[in-house]
Amino acid sequence: MPGQPVSTTVCLRRAVVTGAAGFIGSRLTLALLRSGVRVVGVDRRDPADDPVAACHLAAVADAPGYRHLHADLLTCALDAPLRGADAVFHLAAVPGVRPSWGPRFAEYVHCNVLATQRVMEAAARTGVPRVVVASSSSVYGATDGTPSSERDLPRPASPYAVTKLAEEQLCLAHAARADCPTSVVALRYFTVYGPGQRADMFVHRALRAALTGEPLRLYGDGGQRRDFTYVDDAVAATVAAASAPRCSAVVNVGGGTDASLRDVVHIAEGLTGRTVRLLHDAPRPGDVPATRADPARAYRLLGWRPRIGLRSGMLRQLRALSRPEGRVTA
Repeated sequence: MPGQPVSTTVCLRRAVVTGAAGFIGSRLTLALLRSGVRVVGVDRRDPADDPVAACHLAAVADAPGYRHLHADLLTCALDAPLRGADAVFHLAAVPGVRPSWGPRFAEYVHCNVLATQRVMEAAARTGVPRVVVASSSSVYGATDGTPSSERDLPRPASPYAVTKLAEEQLCLAHAARADCPTSVVALRYFTVYGPGQRADMFVHRALRAALTGEPLRLYGDGGQRRDFTYVDDAVAATVAAASAPRCSAVVNVGGGTDASLRDVVHIAEGLTGRTVRLLHDAPRPGDVPATRADPARAYRLLGWRPRIGLRSGMLRQLRALSRPEGRVTA
């Protein structure tokens, strides 16, 4: 694993969260504030005119210890917000496999790679001890269904996955420099779901179809398997990564067991007592057959294990969706 060894645990008093108005970023921000950490949240979405950002930030907007910076990482001055931070949680990115094939690819490169370069340069200049960067299980590409280890050769199968691999490796390259004071933990998230999830993600779509009776579009035969990770588990791993007393590393963050898309549909039906109507469509480019995390390194380096199973997590998400305020999703 590349990078400079870190001799002591990082003590979190002040942190910067990029992508703070996002699904995971907003939950992370709330968790940090509740533990007494002062947080600067950076996001290019303005909660004043973006209802999704406003919904995600509602719980933290007026919280003591929180300051929101509406800014684009590609152009804003970064030294001031990063100076004095004990850790930067770099979660800002353009997500999604399907749109990355088209004309939006330049946006993926700008936000996932070029903005990351600016964050790492600023972190090194201002002496930030630790950057935790959000990577993705998509970097592994197609597998045989056995658990993916961080030692496996990445084979990204979509432009999005290519940019996430470039993002994490760029951060690690900076950390490996002898003159860089910043160590990096890159977290490969496996299919994070939960309240506030983007509306195009499968668990949200399955639960919404069960609640409303709308048909659910299923790409492929539904046999694709995913290591579903509840958002609060992902947040706990992310917080732990800030203070892991180790050298720079890549770490899987997975839910512990994999399930097929058909399994998700069956759980949604069982939780609601309603049948989901399926509309079958062709598989999408870059949609790999299976993802599953080898969790050994996460436990060894972070002391982290997932706590929320898929059915319990989907029940929590269903309850949130059933409330009026839970219907606004990114």
